[in-house]
Amino acid sequence: MPSGTAPDEGVAAAVGAPTVGVSSTFPTDMPADHAALPVWNAENWFYEDWPVGQKIRSLRRTMAEGDSHLFNLLVTDIHPYVQDQMFAEREGVFGRRLVAGAFVFSAGLGLVATNCVNAFSYGYDKLRFIKPVFIGDTIYSVRTNLEKRPRYKEMGLIRASYEVFKGEGELVLYCEHLQTVKYKSPADFAGKTEK
Repeated sequence: MPSGTAPDEGVAAAVGAPTVGVSSTFPTDMPADHAALPVWNAENWFYEDWPVGQKIRSLRRTMAEGDSHLFNLLVTDIHPYVQDQMFAEREGVFGRRLVAGAFVFSAGLGLVATNCVNAFSYGYDKLRFIKPVFIGDTIYSVRTNLEKRPRYKEMGLIRASYEVFKGEGELVLYCEHLQTVKYKSPADFAGKTEK
């Protein structure tokens, strides 16, 4: 195929279903052999494709001082527990600086976030900071699909738990993420939705 042309249906079928929206999966503004490659970490799952009970685990991430400091600067978090080593060591409850809980939340969720073009964040419930995370701790996350139910004419609601662990499995954060996800076949849910 000439560079810059979209792959034909045979090529698309050979490389599998689109990994994101059809137009963005096979873009016409790059070489066709590049456009035919699956898009990494971008899914086009629909409501019907999310199995209840499915679990995924992230890679690990060490909470480095530079990352923690940058996050604190971005959100203007200058609390002594996260910014002042001398205070944390001499007067703090834990004897050392904490990583801000908001950063643990953001990084922990980011580790298992999907880039599904059919899903939209609806909110978070039951957010709890269970144990402190310190500079240099290594975290990882486990996401579990808890439940799903038809909600709107075009989208269902999915609830997933996020558990963030540090070290060799110490739970430090728990929350539940609500997402609205487009139906593949909206007609299948007619009369079953809440709104």
